[in-house]
Amino acid sequence: MFAKNLNKLRSKMEEHNIDLSIITDDDNLYYFTGYHDFLHMDFNRPTILLVPKDGESTLITPLLDVLLVPEDTPVDKIETWNDGIGKEWKEFLPKIINKHQNIFCEKYKINATVSNYLAELLNDKSMGNITPITNDIRMIKSDEELKIARHAGQVAMAMMEGAKSVIANDVPQYEIALAQAQAGTRKAAELLKSHYPNSPNMSPNIHFLPVITSGKELPYTHRRASTKLVKRGEPVFCCYCGSTNFHRFKLGFDRVFWVNEIKDKSQIKAFEVAVKSQQAALSVLGPGVTAEEVHAAYADTIQSEGYPYPTFRCGRGTGFSFLEEPQLVVGNKTVLKPGMVFAVDGGSSSKDFRGQVGDSFIITEDGYEQITHHSKAIEDLILN
Repeated sequence: MFAKNLNKLRSKMEEHNIDLSIITDDDNLYYFTGYHDFLHMDFNRPTILLVPKDGESTLITPLLDVLLVPEDTPVDKIETWNDGIGKEWKEFLPKIINKHQNIFCEKYKINATVSNYLAELLNDKSMGNITPITNDIRMIKSDEELKIARHAGQVAMAMMEGAKSVIANDVPQYEIALAQAQAGTRKAAELLKSHYPNSPNMSPNIHFLPVITSGKELPYTHRRASTKLVKRGEPVFCCYCGSTNFHRFKLGFDRVFWVNEIKDKSQIKAFEVAVKSQQAALSVLGPGVTAEEVHAAYADTIQSEGYPYPTFRCGRGTGFSFLEEPQLVVGNKTVLKPGMVFAVDGGSSSKDFRGQVGDSFIITEDGYEQITHHSKAIEDLILN
């Protein structure tokens, strides 16, 4: 998978007459090399991939993490550096950079420390932006990526069932978070053992700080699980858009549940509008339509039901990053193609409540394949 990905990059570089690409983003480094979970800029330890149009590719990484580089990484040469020894990672860049003219980097993702040093080497000569090209390469998923995506859907659904098993009156939100993380981790471990025997360094552990809100805090869309107790009659929002992360593949998946009953009956209509808006988006989702057309179907439905224009896009591309292109948002004219993977949401906002429902989908030749599943019927979302 990784060798094919790197070859795609080289083909695009040839097409655009790019002499050298400089890759520093964690997710792109994984996509092109299979290298992951190394200490990076949070510890001020850069890892840099240098890909020339012709010649050897070079991965520059700290010596203490080099054993994590896969044996089958498609990179031609690995250079290591050690804390405080010589010029560290800066040692290798001049002799490679100085051989090339048309140089591209991830202009808005590259760390300032690395960017500033590159500017010194190039005497402030501007570099091109490789990000639109890497985004384009990563939009269409390979068969191997789609296999991982489907398994990520299974992990997400296990997490949802784990959460449901403990949601009850007077249960603190953090206990729900723990339950879903345990369920997801166990499912991920099962899948890794059964389907990915050659990925020994891939952790099954679910570790992202999850979004769980309840009661009048439901409109705080991205509030994290706290010590707050959920109460009878209250809605509980469980979002897996960050925490579903299997084999580094991320998905979107969320639902609203109620504890024993629905105390505020106005929430029923708001949630049903959320479901209706997602259905409207799905009625047009498929190959050949534009991203903005999907968003328009969703937004028009919400407004036609008397709710305000939505505060967020209908959905987004997903993959080895939380956010990938194209986004299902107004103004995005990207034509959807088979092999793209999307999180597609429905939503509505009212006082003290936010109706939201989301799932993930693979675009196919004749429509889409849904890879997360849970009932959206009100009676199935009331937990007793």
